[in-house]
Amino acid sequence: MRKWLPLTAVCLGAFMLLVDVTIVTVALPDMATSLHTTFADLQWVMDVYALALAALLLGAGSLADLIGRRKVYLAGLGLFALASLACGLATGPAMLITFRGLQGVGGAAMFATTMALLSGAYQGKDRGIAFGVWGAVNGAAAAAGPVLGGLLTEHLDWRWIFYVNLPVSVLAVLVTLRVVKESRNPHAGGVDLPGMVTFTLFAGALTYALIRVGDNGWTSTTTLGLFALSALSLLAFVVVELRSSRPMLDLALFRSPAFVGIMTGGLLLSVAAFSYLVYSSLWLQTVRGMGPVTAGLAMLPMSVVAFVAAAIAGKKLHGAPPRLTVGGGLLLVGVGALLQTVIGADSTWVALAAGLAVTGAGVGLATPAMAAAAMAAVPPARAGMAGGALNTARQLGNALGIAVLGAVFQAGLLDSIRSAHAVPDPQGTADALTGGGAAGVIARAPQSAHLVHAAFADGLRDTFLVSGVLGLLGGVAVLLLVRTSAAPAAHGPAAAGVPAQATAREGAQL
Repeated sequence: MRKWLPLTAVCLGAFMLLVDVTIVTVALPDMATSLHTTFADLQWVMDVYALALAALLLGAGSLADLIGRRKVYLAGLGLFALASLACGLATGPAMLITFRGLQGVGGAAMFATTMALLSGAYQGKDRGIAFGVWGAVNGAAAAAGPVLGGLLTEHLDWRWIFYVNLPVSVLAVLVTLRVVKESRNPHAGGVDLPGMVTFTLFAGALTYALIRVGDNGWTSTTTLGLFALSALSLLAFVVVELRSSRPMLDLALFRSPAFVGIMTGGLLLSVAAFSYLVYSSLWLQTVRGMGPVTAGLAMLPMSVVAFVAAAIAGKKLHGAPPRLTVGGGLLLVGVGALLQTVIGADSTWVALAAGLAVTGAGVGLATPAMAAAAMAAVPPARAGMAGGALNTARQLGNALGIAVLGAVFQAGLLDSIRSAHAVPDPQGTADALTGGGAAGVIARAPQSAHLVHAAFADGLRDTFLVSGVLGLLGGVAVLLLVRTSAAPAAHGPAAAGVPAQATAREGAQL
């Protein structure tokens, strides 16, 4: 059993950081009440974590190659634990958002090193088993997040969704120190700091602009200024990467249509499948009156079906063309979101169940083949970079998706309230509803109950519609652009449906 302790150490960290992507979802209404926060702040609690992961994954991997993967992994665990403690002690939204971002920094350090640590710890058949277990843990984390968050929030307090990370982090650190060996890339170059800074500024400005557009409007000076800053930062990132001798992301990879298709699919998969869950959770708890536990259970059809579908696809569809598995999966994700547009003022959680299940089937079909397809689309010396780029695209898609769908949800809810001509302050009422105050609005004006239910349904319907269209567009993009076979990457970590961090980075030995 001792030989599996390195796997245990790595899986503990991976489980924590991936659970924390979704564990917050069902706790948001309680957070809003406790911290007297706004809808934009609620979005940032989700977004800043995913944004930190997306912005720092590639840079953290380069730093780990240079100074040591075990060292960076331990530093990530320590930062993650301290940031979790600070999140639990937060007295206001600004403090919570700040330390939630630091959680993401620690998570990026862990996520960028886990596969390389496993690759260094195991060989042959044991390596395949380790990769398979790691992939299963990822699926379990996605399924456990909303339910675990609901249990902790309802029976203890929302702060415990962060406190629970502390004992797990301590255990992971102790096991890592005892059994995980250090490794680094002897041919590693320096860290691409200009690339990291410009990419982070691009993603942060774009996300912030999309979150604030509900309050500022699309044509306001603030919104246009943020979009301009984002565009200039993206241009600077491209120039930096083209001129760098060791870029964080080799832009030449995008000359491959298959690579472009997989990156597009990865980004849109996160948007179409996961980003609307925060708004579904708000509806389930603040309008339908569910507790955090039951709200988490209501989302299980997607998580459970995704886990089962991924297991079946990994076993039965091994070697199938990725354009069919990834593209077909995205089409299912789009259809699943569209099925949820049946929601109405009198609907219950049952209205979402079928759509969530179909979405889960799409996620389970697409995810295992995505990393393999990304590596098959690029030269072998760029396989590690391709895997890191895919992880970045997926996390960035989650961050941008929450912001975009938040703007769509707010606009649909506000239009519904205005069209009723029964509320003297439509904007104030919309702000109260999106901030988790549906019960208060109804308590002050019982006759508005149906209006509240209808407005939420209209906002969610628009959100599901946009998600569905984006999922379908992602599926079409993959079907048209991805022509390479999965065969070149059918062995090793990618075959297990996990990121390619364990493969050669820039052709160097691990």
